[in-house]
Amino acid sequence: MTKLNKLPKTTKKTKKRVGRGYGSGKGGHTVGRGAKGQKARSKVKLGFAGTKTRKSLLKRLPLLRGKGKLKPQNPKPIIVNLKYLNLLPKDAKVTLENLGKYGIINQKEGKKFGVKILGEGELEKPLAIYLPISKSARKKIEKAGGKVETK
Repeated sequence: MTKLNKLPKTTKKTKKRVGRGYGSGKGGHTVGRGAKGQKARSKVKLGFAGTKTRKSLLKRLPLLRGKGKLKPQNPKPIIVNLKYLNLLPKDAKVTLENLGKYGIINQKEGKKFGVKILGEGELEKPLAIYLPISKSARKKIEKAGGKVETK
């Protein structure tokens, strides 16, 4: 049987609830907000800069104008349809280098944005694909006798 004087000590205090009266542990008068002023009366907006004459950070940032301003600014990959892969020889490896070599894509842009193969058109020869690919393109490539290697 454990004795009451042998129990472990618990020293955790409850959180003070500001502005909920004297019994809350932090109550009465200004309840930790200091005396008077903007911060004592309300919350200050995140982008607030001080006065009307001073411009906030949001106002100083450059404004994107025009049609695509609400679209995400991250670049999309270059899309290559299956019908263009017929330019490659039989059993060729489809990589960024080979697509650039055969003039299907621009080599620099391919490295910068990446390439994705989509399933528009038909494939007449088996190829080994080493790039991101759509489900429909995968089916057509495997139907033509090719293989898809994904990382």
